[in-house]
Amino acid sequence: MQPITNQSQFLKIKWAFTALAVIVAWFALVLQFTVSIPAYLAAGRSLCSTLVQLFSYYTILSNLLMVICLTFILTAPKSAVGRFFSRQTVLTSIALYITIVALIYNVALRNILHLDGLFKLANELLHVVNPLLFIIYWFAFAPKQGLKYRHVWAWLLFPFIYFIYALFRGEITGDYPYPFLNVLESGYQQVFINALILLPVMWGLGALYVLIARRISKAR
Repeated sequence: MQPITNQSQFLKIKWAFTALAVIVAWFALVLQFTVSIPAYLAAGRSLCSTLVQLFSYYTILSNLLMVICLTFILTAPKSAVGRFFSRQTVLTSIALYITIVALIYNVALRNILHLDGLFKLANELLHVVNPLLFIIYWFAFAPKQGLKYRHVWAWLLFPFIYFIYALFRGEITGDYPYPFLNVLESGYQQVFINALILLPVMWGLGALYVLIARRISKAR
């Protein structure tokens, strides 16, 4: 009877933590859009241009992927989408993406962004709190069996597509979402050097998740 009780307690804790993460993550995204849209409109952008700009941030896309994943796991775990997001490879890929968000912001961007008020709150939630919540979720609740180092290359497809999109859109509009991708200021050579620096970092983070998953699986 004791194992059943422990399993029941585990599921309750998982549900409560997932619910907390979903609430915080949705709040962060809604807050970011709520404060950003009026600011962009006041600067002369159209609503359509504003929405495209916001959805062109890797941070927004990764946080949106995270919250959609957890929302389906929480509310419809047995649905096709819920089962997809519950797969260890999918959860680990999202953990990688959201870790990249936190790492790049806190290492490269924090000291050049000076925000206050609700902008600062939304920024911290998206770049620090949400990543931390999902990383904790991954460690505590994500299945970890069967992860292989070759999976990392597939996980890097999303950042690669985003990189191509950011450069293509920037070439057309002149808008680049991040300084290290800004071709107008740094030139293509430096931007590609930046990408080549990030590639092994991203692969290394993905490989680290695989290594940790294997160690945890063996320990269990």
